Amino acid sequence: MDKKELRAHIKALKKQHTKEQLLEQSAKIMAKLERHPDFVAAHKVMLYSALPDEVQTQAFLEKWHLKKIIILPTVVGDDIIPVEYAKDTDFAVGDFNILEPQNEPYSGGFDLIVVPGVAFDRKGNRLGRGRGYYDRFLAKHPDVKRIGICFDFQLVDEVPAEPFDIRMDEVISF
Repeated sequence: MDKKELRAHIKALKKQHTKEQLLEQSAKIMAKLERHPDFVAAHKVMLYSALPDEVQTQAFLEKWHLKKIIILPTVVGDDIIPVEYAKDTDFAVGDFNILEPQNEPYSGGFDLIVVPGVAFDRKGNRLGRGRGYYDRFLAKHPDVKRIGICFDFQLVDEVPAEPFDIRMDEVISF
């Protein structure tokens, strides 16, 4: 399957699940992440505000943003700009109808980057939405642990990968 076909295939699989089923799976995936040794050890974690069809992160963000430094991506032009999620953070709807924090850009390091995707394979290859935002961002942080998170039906045998695609170190699914 090429990338376009794989995106369509995953989209069809998502439609076979109710919103409630995906929320339940999201909670289980986030519980696995919460117990993961790299998350436990991390002080500065980049997560994401989820689109409706992604593993939902909002409850997790609310739980952890006062215990760890949580960084969220914002999209500016063709780039991801990291922004810290603090207790007084205001949010606005960004370019892709994603809630984005409205703080100053974060310029520190990361201990862990948690990445969404359309599909992943067991080698850590990731299929995104096709614009390359995460690949460009992750290429700037090659030494930071990268964990992809997805629903079990998004974990496939093989994701077509290009030389510029950045692999995950690990993928968590349920």
